[in-house]
Amino acid sequence: QVQLVESGGGLVQAGDSLRLSCAASGRPIDTYVVAWSRQAPGKDREFVASISARGRNMRIADSLKGRFAVSRDSTKNTAYLQMNSLKPEDTAVYYCAACSDLSGRHCQYWGQGTQVTVSS
Repeated sequence: QVQLVESGGGLVQAGDSLRLSCAASGRPIDTYVVAWSRQAPGKDREFVASISARGRNMRIADSLKGRFAVSRDSTKNTAYLQMNSLKPEDTAVYYCAACSDLSGRHCQYWGQGTQVTVSS
């Protein structure tokens, strides 16, 4: 029904910024929460951020507040994750998902992920 494709990852140095995109196709996702999560090798997937269907409510993981922000553009059927002041510990595969609520725990569609590597 819905396909999600993340893009924008890459290899950057500590302190750099990246903007990840989550492009949806198949159906509009303007009725879904979009949640971002990340997973480093050997670690559990962790919640990063989420944004409500209308973009009026957002959640950012406590440790990422002030550095990360989430947004969306319904006209492009796309959501974004802005990552600033990147740190080596941000290195992970980043995923987006179309979800039912802002927790990001109940999601219907997932992307394949995009690798973010932050060197020191």
